[in-house]
Amino acid sequence: MKVAFLVNDLQLSGGVGVVVQHARRLSAMEDWDVTLVMVREAEGPSWHGYEHLPHLHVCSRLEAMADRYDLAVATWWETAFSLFELSAERYAYFVQSLEDRFYHHTQVEQLAAGMTLDLPVAFITEAQWIVETLADLRPDAPCYLVRNGIDKETFAPLAEVTPSTQGPLRVLIEGSPYVWFKHVPESIEAAAAMAEPHRVTVVSSDRRSGTQLAADEVLGPLSQREMAELYASNDVLLKLSSVEGVSGPPLEAFHRGATCVVTPVTGHDEYVEHGFNGLLTDWDDLRGTARHLDLLARDRKLLHFLRTNALETARAWPSWDESSESMAAALLAIREEPQPGGPVASARLLADLCGGVETYNASLGHHMDIVQQALLLQHRVNRVRGSKWARPLRPVARLVRRAAS
Repeated sequence: MKVAFLVNDLQLSGGVGVVVQHARRLSAMEDWDVTLVMVREAEGPSWHGYEHLPHLHVCSRLEAMADRYDLAVATWWETAFSLFELSAERYAYFVQSLEDRFYHHTQVEQLAAGMTLDLPVAFITEAQWIVETLADLRPDAPCYLVRNGIDKETFAPLAEVTPSTQGPLRVLIEGSPYVWFKHVPESIEAAAAMAEPHRVTVVSSDRRSGTQLAADEVLGPLSQREMAELYASNDVLLKLSSVEGVSGPPLEAFHRGATCVVTPVTGHDEYVEHGFNGLLTDWDDLRGTARHLDLLARDRKLLHFLRTNALETARAWPSWDESSESMAAALLAIREEPQPGGPVASARLLADLCGGVETYNASLGHHMDIVQQALLLQHRVNRVRGSKWARPLRPVARLVRRAAS
């Protein structure tokens, strides 16, 4: 089985890390030939934290276009634009989230990302909610559920949870403060609003100079093994994301004996059960989130109950080896099925394109109206400034500007 996974880069975090984990294990199976196809030019792969992976076959888009595959798989909406440039018997799309949600409605990327779901492909995804959504959007296309695995060696489940009975509540916040839907600044603000003693650690792979985060400790980027140690040294992971496929960090934290306080973001119900192994908090409710954390700081029996059950949940979760076996089964099934598409996919693609053009034309018209109004106002202001009636008021205007500054 010769498979090409299309990726934008090899910055091994998030979705790319999932693809590489599957590629690594599939390539070790008998009769499997797996290639990571870079659809963008890059200076070189970044294997930070995944030093055991450089043996994987990586090639450029142009090199892949000269080859032939049994199956070509897009893994992110931008990679879908290169999918049909490759020669393959079948085409698939590994959907890890509905990626149009990563953009605001004023961004053209939202339309482009959404339209890639109309392509004549079979789907693979990591979450039951995505399976159900794609069944509504594309009833003509098969969709296979392959849950993400966990590296059970790196994030080895603890033998048991050691009770945290004394000291401040140890709160861990993970994610980039520059990604709007991760809500890291809001997480920091919620933790800071706690009444009970607490210690906050923020870890982010995006450490831009000059950024000040109000935490007791700011770390990152960290390797996977360093993250495993960090989870084990904290009581609770606080994550207030508003967009996810299936968020991996809470599940990793479960393996290392921490519980979580999370929003009811899509995918949370794959493993988080409120009051059993974690706590759910509302979006935009920083006071309520702080009260959840205060409850865990005061009630150490509840904290231990949640952490113990989180560990049990983690033990039942599949490893990457088990997950990649499911991925192999899905890819083999897709190869044997007819390629979906035809009039149904084409009609939906064109309908979405038409709707998108109308939406963006309306948005563009609205912005043009604002520009025209601003130009008219500026013209009137300039006329007043140039009139003889405005001259006596200029000293007053200067005094107002100085006072304002």
